[in-house]
Amino acid sequence: MPQARPRTWRPDGWLALALAIAALVLIPVAVTLAAFAHPQAELLAHLAEFVLPELVANTLWLGAGVAVGVGVIGVSLAWLTAVCEFPGRRFFNWALLLPLALPAYVLGFVVIGLLDFSGPLQSALRAAFGPVVLPQIRSRFGVIVTLSLALYPYVYLIARNAFATQGAVALEAAQSLGHSRRAGFFRVALPMARPWIAAGVMLALMETLADFGTMAVFNYDTFTTAIYKAWFSLFSLPAAAQLASILIAFVLAMVVIEQRSRAAMRYGAVGRAAHTRRIRLSGASAVLASGWAGAVLTLAFIVPVTQLALWALPILGEDLDARYWGFFRHSLVLAGSGALLVVATSVLLAYAGRESRSPGMPWVQRVATLGYAFPGAVLAVGLYIPVAWLDNLLIDRFGAAAGVLKGSLVVMLLAYLVRFLAVGFGPVDSGLQRITRSIDDAARSLGHTLRTRLARVHLPMLRASLVTAATLTFVDIMKEMPITLMTRPFGWDTLAVRVFEMTSEGQWERAALPALAIVIAGIIPVMILTAHGDRAHG
Repeated sequence: MPQARPRTWRPDGWLALALAIAALVLIPVAVTLAAFAHPQAELLAHLAEFVLPELVANTLWLGAGVAVGVGVIGVSLAWLTAVCEFPGRRFFNWALLLPLALPAYVLGFVVIGLLDFSGPLQSALRAAFGPVVLPQIRSRFGVIVTLSLALYPYVYLIARNAFATQGAVALEAAQSLGHSRRAGFFRVALPMARPWIAAGVMLALMETLADFGTMAVFNYDTFTTAIYKAWFSLFSLPAAAQLASILIAFVLAMVVIEQRSRAAMRYGAVGRAAHTRRIRLSGASAVLASGWAGAVLTLAFIVPVTQLALWALPILGEDLDARYWGFFRHSLVLAGSGALLVVATSVLLAYAGRESRSPGMPWVQRVATLGYAFPGAVLAVGLYIPVAWLDNLLIDRFGAAAGVLKGSLVVMLLAYLVRFLAVGFGPVDSGLQRITRSIDDAARSLGHTLRTRLARVHLPMLRASLVTAATLTFVDIMKEMPITLMTRPFGWDTLAVRVFEMTSEGQWERAALPALAIVIAGIIPVMILTAHGDRAHG
């Protein structure tokens, strides 16, 4: 009996390409964590005594508060719009996603501008009723409320999809067992949707950890603001790296929890009846449902956008000068270049997964798209250190003229690529999965090579997915603040940087115009998500 021939390893070019892309994520993480390999005793002692206790406490309180806030708001609105019928439901179904277009730091400075001691609300109350004392808005509570209003759509969108597929049927099953609607919701429908809700809460918490602009506006110290201060105020890159490495530990713990929640997801085929047999609310219940949805939409989107317009219009003529066209141009160039780089890399990574036969390819793709979980401040530090090292190496070898990397757009674009590759990869990979292998076989039979098959068959069929990926990435980069703020070349101010500079000086009116431009750009992906949701749920 002949012995089986041992398998010989053959190089997989697609796997090598995917590994190279994944290395872009691993490099900043490894560089940041390597800060602990060369500890500075005095620095660590200073951080441990004066900095870390406050940062850890602030981060834990903020995370707990935001988790509760987005959970309550997102789940309640998701249940109402997915399972119930009440006045305005069809409008609120899509309109409640509009706060996604409003960056949290924009909502933050509007909240402070309106509710601060010198703001119009307290000034009007003092004029009408004399001395009035309201809770301090520049507080932990103010940050939690602001972030909850800005980030609840992450939970709302995911939980709505879960309730739309099983909510009404689960409630009917609970009622058949003798439970009331209230008990059925808490004992059956809510536990069934828990993995989806947990995934949405985790996304909101990752955005909370990554947030820099809102924390800077409220002067609420977290790891992201401490990293920025260590780099630009103390001029200590080692201190920034040490703080970033601690933040990465938080993020990695959350990634593990999020992956476990995804592993617990199970889908049941319940048919379209789940979202056609709605619970019709009437009387006080209908009024409360419409009022709750309207109140959240008003506070999270309508009031902030209206206030931005009221601030921007009076100074539009004097503020909209040549500098603003530079801000617009820089924002468009960076967002366009970053989106193009992300989409091109997403196509290569998704195609590598399609063509490679390596069993480890799914894990490589997962690592390559892990960058979205890491805050921009961490990526900025983790990429700047190796680029600065390479720059110094080139200077030592070829002279001062060779050291141009850390003063260019290279670091910014690489950080954008690592941070937002997951945003572009999702739509591209989903679109590619829908192209059957039989189409590939037909293309081969017509003599198409791998290159021509990609160019003439797959890319045209992926047009909608590519547009979605490019649009979502474009707007995310337009809103991105810490990466742009920490790695931009001299003179490359953007709309987000302008917002930061004006809010740092308390000039809310001058921050309104660039903020409005960012919001208008942010509405585009919301419309895409809305159209997709309407097609999915009818």
